[in-house]
Amino acid sequence: MRLLGSLQRQAVRCEDLGSPMYADILRRLVDNYEVGGVAADVLAGYEDPPPGAVIGLRLLGAVHGLVLAGEVPELAVFYPSVGGEWDPVLGWEAFEQVLQSRSAEVRALLTQPPQTNEVRRAAALYGGLLQLMQEVPLPVRLFEIGASAGLNLRADHFHYLADGESYGATDSPVVIEDAWSGRRLEPVTLRIAERVGSDIAPVNPLSAEGARTLTSYVWPDMSERLVRLRGALEVARQVPADVRREDAVSFVRGLELSPGHVTVLWHSIMWQYLTEADRAAVDAQLAELGERADASAPLARLRFEPTTASGDFLIELETWPGGVRRVLGRIGDHGQGLVWNAV
Repeated sequence: MRLLGSLQRQAVRCEDLGSPMYADILRRLVDNYEVGGVAADVLAGYEDPPPGAVIGLRLLGAVHGLVLAGEVPELAVFYPSVGGEWDPVLGWEAFEQVLQSRSAEVRALLTQPPQTNEVRRAAALYGGLLQLMQEVPLPVRLFEIGASAGLNLRADHFHYLADGESYGATDSPVVIEDAWSGRRLEPVTLRIAERVGSDIAPVNPLSAEGARTLTSYVWPDMSERLVRLRGALEVARQVPADVRREDAVSFVRGLELSPGHVTVLWHSIMWQYLTEADRAAVDAQLAELGERADASAPLARLRFEPTTASGDFLIELETWPGGVRRVLGRIGDHGQGLVWNAV
């Protein structure tokens, strides 16, 4: 059954990335499902989810949202995100009880893809823009598809520490330590003239509900991720960005070039959610726009997606005029282990 394999693989990923709590819950969900427990009822209809659906993370996020809203205090005492401590036995019993008592609410949220918003991924965008500035030292018009809440549209307002050097906003509440290694980057000042994103289900980071939704998809025993997210929510209150409810194809079709600016389209870990036809449409539209680009109004595409058979996540930069594409570096899916390629 595809579902159980997905849950088991996600448990390994959680363990590898530093969330033993979620690894434990996911494995217990598998055991519970196999004996016909409440997990089988809650996950009914999802026996063969499509690749990339991460049903396990949807369920975990739904329950975490109830915890953050203060609606399940009997479970909250086991969640580090609200001051609790996970207990493999008592915590699972409380988790199982919540699945039983709030099954309708949890099932309703299984239709919503996780809004990961891992702020550490911003290092790929920021470092990529620094390298672009070496070639095109113009103000940036920054656009993002699959932007969710648009937190990483504010990447230049985060503070990055790498190889003993400091980059970005040194007074930022978001500090990304060990941001990258490999080739040294020149710490130039970025000038962002415009910040616009699109998402089919955008989240408002300025509302209490939106902030709670974003937090619900952060794994509760990963304190550094929670600190980064909370800092990014503070930055969002200070730095405006426009995130529109619009699909990727329509959004890219609406892009125009601007003399005196470099127009940059950015996306990360969202390509898998587009159909093959939509991917082709985005590629074709960018190529068409690139044909109109010139030295005074250049175009760039910066992306961080799983683009190799080995599962590596590559940071790629494509620039127009010319349509030259190159790999800038490699990175983990949550932004960890970023290594810039040598020139």
